[in-house]
Amino acid sequence: MATKPHRGKTLLKLPSRGRGTCPVCKTTRIKVLYDLIAEDGSKTTVCKRCQHKKLETVANLK
Repeated sequence: MATKPHRGKTLLKLPSRGRGTCPVCKTTRIKVLYDLIAEDGSKTTVCKRCQHKKLETVANLK
């Protein structure tokens, strides 16, 4: 775990500081940091609220 002055520093190095549009819930300007892996092996990054959703939901997006 990072100490208090260094919290979130890795987000500054990500493109758009880790923010984007979640492909599951379509929320814009939200942090998309969590990987969901579909049955075919493709990875999709989603927001915190959608990280535990069923993989069928993500598979239907493509």
